[in-house]
Amino acid sequence: MTTTEIGYTHQTGVTVRTVPEAFQQTVSVRPHQVALRTVGGSVQITWGEYGRRVRDIASGLANLGVRQGDTVGIMLTNRPEFHLVDTAALHVGAVPFSVYNTSAAEQIAHVFTNAGNKVVITEQALLQAVLGAGVALEHVVVVDGAAAGTSSLAEVEANPAPGFDFDAAWRAVRPEDLATLIYTSGTTGPSKGVELTHSNVVAQVVGCREILEVGLDDRTVSYLPSAHVADRLSAHAMNQFTGITITCVPDAREIAAALPDARPTSVFGVPRVWQKLKAGIEAKLAVEPSPVKKALANWAIGVGIATARARLAGAGVNPVLGVQHRIADALVLSALRRTLGLDELRLASSGAAAIPPETLEYLLGLGFTVSEVWGMSETTGAVTYTEPAEPRPGSVGKAMSGMEIRLDTDGELLVRGPLVTRGYRRMPEKTTEALDGDGWLHTGDVATIDGDGYVTIVDRKKELIITEAGKNISPTNIENWVKTASSLVAQLVAIGDGKPYIAALVVLDPDTAAVRAKSLGAPDADLVQLATHPEIVAEIRAAIESANTKLARVEQIKRFRIIPAAWEPGGDEITPTLKLKRAPIATKYATEIAELYQSPPAEPVVDLK
Repeated sequence: MTTTEIGYTHQTGVTVRTVPEAFQQTVSVRPHQVALRTVGGSVQITWGEYGRRVRDIASGLANLGVRQGDTVGIMLTNRPEFHLVDTAALHVGAVPFSVYNTSAAEQIAHVFTNAGNKVVITEQALLQAVLGAGVALEHVVVVDGAAAGTSSLAEVEANPAPGFDFDAAWRAVRPEDLATLIYTSGTTGPSKGVELTHSNVVAQVVGCREILEVGLDDRTVSYLPSAHVADRLSAHAMNQFTGITITCVPDAREIAAALPDARPTSVFGVPRVWQKLKAGIEAKLAVEPSPVKKALANWAIGVGIATARARLAGAGVNPVLGVQHRIADALVLSALRRTLGLDELRLASSGAAAIPPETLEYLLGLGFTVSEVWGMSETTGAVTYTEPAEPRPGSVGKAMSGMEIRLDTDGELLVRGPLVTRGYRRMPEKTTEALDGDGWLHTGDVATIDGDGYVTIVDRKKELIITEAGKNISPTNIENWVKTASSLVAQLVAIGDGKPYIAALVVLDPDTAAVRAKSLGAPDADLVQLATHPEIVAEIRAAIESANTKLARVEQIKRFRIIPAAWEPGGDEITPTLKLKRAPIATKYATEIAELYQSPPAEPVVDLK
């Protein structure tokens, strides 16, 4: 079966091969079902209304001059209007794409220039960022009002293109047509526009069925940036194909507060989201005034984790632990899931980076079913997944049906199949670097594949540390062990390329640090003060020493220093998807890194040797 023949069997029984085909089938099933909503339910859009508004917006976009194959830029927070305008653009036959809201003017200019869009849809809070990019645009549409020189979304909806045939437009969309561009986070240079077709999107939705079947009675949350392939596929596309209800969370930092309202049945999260959930529970227990409640909760969570570890080990749960677990779940764990808003969660999936084994055990211990997935923008999202009923800590699972995986001679993971992009927009040399003549995508990830076909990611090929002694070391492995050991650690950068030993820069988690500050009797202390507070330094030291026991001697951190500032997504140090920008960090913190290798070390360097 060729890529263009991939079909998704909709619950209506109709096989669909493009996103508009899937959307139209979903609209027909249950027009009064809520499709999109905001936290609290102040805005709720049914499938019937969604369908009507898509028709009106599509005609309005056509009136602005948008035609089949044109690109349409979107710079919005996670709000219902994103889904409306993106889906409408697809029905015109256009190619909608999103821009990270934290992007600098030069980054926005690069993306708009590469995409070649003449229309941008944005909101009041982001309008100046769009205009400040300095790119010539024919139309700027603002979804929450209008400003001088722009149009409002209401005006676009109210002004259809004369003679525009909506049904003919969406029916003309072909599987091989572009459905979107996903711009890479740019850890090693200017971002690249990954071209994804309708067939790529259909293949991803078909593949996700292997992990979990979802439908009109299911719910999820959209909180990751819509420019990220994970949100575009796990929320936006799944909504269009399956009818799953989306609760839009405009600020990812508010996801924990939104969950009790959204009560999702499936959630995708990057590891940091799950680590923050774990840290939040631990922080609340730390300040629980009742010793009895605190002891009971810690006991129940401990029993849950012990049960999870027994199941993961394949040894089974002994009768005593089984009884304890039933009691723990009845008294504490079920109530905890309900309080978190996750009592109806059928699947938690984690991807974009390796989830530390301890975090996975913790989630399983709380009673969640977890699947770890691996993929890239270039693979339309997930390519591998772990069986929900049989998680394997440290592995990202096996390939989805229809996908081929193998290792190159240097251990690089290669991928081929219907999920793989056709290339990068207007970057033929980059496309040639990534895709070989046989259709294999060179992922840049070093991996291992066991006899069962389960993949373990070692690290990024270009990020491996080669020490002064010539040892190849995975910085990600080191970093994950430390972050697992303490919820105080938001980011850790392992240093050591060409150096005699491994050292680290540590960044505190602002939320956890604030809780610690209260317990230390210094509620007003900022990160600058906390970075040198003896008890904070001692906790970080203990976390690193604990991580070192899990690492080979050459991997162990010998010195560290705490950076007295927070690193924000999209800033100098981390991408909007929370990946470390290692080269910019090395440049920006060159002095601090050099001091990690001075002898003898001076404060604030902490020596563990």
